[in-house]
Amino acid sequence: MTKLDPTAHDWAALERVIVFDGICNWCNAWVNFTMARDRGRFHFATLQSDKGQALLRLLGLPAEDFETFVLMERGRVFTKSTAALRIARQLSGGWPIFVLFGLVPRSLRDIVYDYVARHRYRLMGTAQTCRVPGPTERDRFV
Repeated sequence: MTKLDPTAHDWAALERVIVFDGICNWCNAWVNFTMARDRGRFHFATLQSDKGQALLRLLGLPAEDFETFVLMERGRVFTKSTAALRIARQLSGGWPIFVLFGLVPRSLRDIVYDYVARHRYRLMGTAQTCRVPGPTERDRFV
């Protein structure tokens, strides 16, 4: 986990922001899934946006071949399986049960995460352009 100074990036002061690969169909499906269950807790942004690219550079993460999505919570930054588990615990329904995977060492969880991330385009494909939020979800995107 990294802690960002709220002045380091425009999104660092926001309560919760998920920054994801906007052309990845798997990632977009995850965003749709999350929005349907998060009770409005999260905001969303794409890694391809100017601010997304600035965030990746600030964190020292790859700015072209996206290895992860980023969860920012009150200035704290989480990636890979830790980010996914932190999101799952805040969803409605039975999804918080997945926090039990937090008992598995992060290095092992991230092996599974990395495998899925490497194959996500092949599994679900890509869009030609980044996701454009519809009118009902526009206020959820930064």
